[in-house]
Amino acid sequence: MSYEVLESKVTHEGKIVKITVDKLRMPDGSEAYRETVIRGKNAAAVLAVDNDGSLIFVRQYRHAFGEMLLEIPAGVLEDGEEPEEGVLRELEEETGKKAETLEFLCEMYPTVGYCTEKIQLFIATDLTEGQQKLDADEFLEIEKYTPEEAVEMIYKGQIKDGKTIAAIFAWMARKEA
Repeated sequence: MSYEVLESKVTHEGKIVKITVDKLRMPDGSEAYRETVIRGKNAAAVLAVDNDGSLIFVRQYRHAFGEMLLEIPAGVLEDGEEPEEGVLRELEEETGKKAETLEFLCEMYPTVGYCTEKIQLFIATDLTEGQQKLDADEFLEIEKYTPEEAVEMIYKGQIKDGKTIAAIFAWMARKEA
């Protein structure tokens, strides 16, 4: 199937995203419009497994939903930063933990219908103490749960973040394989 972009117009350009409206020619020859949120930088996230087997989460305010959400540590990659470097940096900045072992889990596209964001997911183990270094506008609460508690929290709607849910289930499936 072929799709052709006939026109593209930037309708908003902000600090972290740009929004375009594209006019497309569809495979049957008809025309349609699509809005796309272009995320200028990709992100990385990490499921940190503490030495006692518990999972480390951060709870933070997410303005789009007006809620404090429970998530795995994550962040936008800095210019020229590899995902492995970025996720180790974010883990220490957000939780004060360093990882001796880091394993790639998968890459995900969290919002395929309209956003270009890509997130690399990792598992961090063999954790040691580091130093938490929150950004000036970052206010986090650190929480720990067993893997079983985390799965139950997903089913109860207490963990709603897509990257967190994907990382937990992908890690659990890998452990069972």
